[in-house]
Amino acid sequence: MNQSVWDRILYQADGEKRPIITIIIVVLNVAVWCVLEFFGDTLDGAYIVQFGGLYPEFIIYRGEWYRLFTAMFLHFGIQHLANNMVLLAAAGSKLERSVGWWKYLAIYLGSGLAGNLLSYFVMRYSGDYAVGAGASGAVFGIIGALLWAAVRSHGRFEGFTAKGLLFMAALCLYNGITTTGIDNWAHFGGLAGGFILSILLL
Repeated sequence: MNQSVWDRILYQADGEKRPIITIIIVVLNVAVWCVLEFFGDTLDGAYIVQFGGLYPEFIIYRGEWYRLFTAMFLHFGIQHLANNMVLLAAAGSKLERSVGWWKYLAIYLGSGLAGNLLSYFVMRYSGDYAVGAGASGAVFGIIGALLWAAVRSHGRFEGFTAKGLLFMAALCLYNGITTTGIDNWAHFGGLAGGFILSILLL
């Protein structure tokens, strides 16, 4: 593949670099959902568990820690997928262009793992088990990273303000708290993970 083809892939018409990692993550999540929905019902928790959903008993008794990772690419229905992917595309592209692909990927994956890990420990020690899945922990991590970037840039970063990001995070957390079936601990863990990782990496 010659250089001009690579340029067309990596750069937009205005010369700005495309958020390739964000695009890949969105496509991967959509593809996984489409395949699973074709063969079954993605609103069924038992079905999601078969393909890597987070469930404490499988980690406790089988040692299936990989579920902390695979659960980040599974979603309960089209609305769950769409909500996460729209927010990821909007916020993730801004962060990726600013910090570079490898720092962005580290923040995304690290935040998702932090959110799922906190969710796992809370479920384990509360005894209230549920199936966990979704990219929302990682997406909240992006919001946390943008928040720290805005704070260190005197209140504004890539068109976002610290106050605006705080309001966005609070609104999303409030929506999760007031809606049944939402893994709020994954959101809290992801937000904190993204904020801390951005302090270390930016």
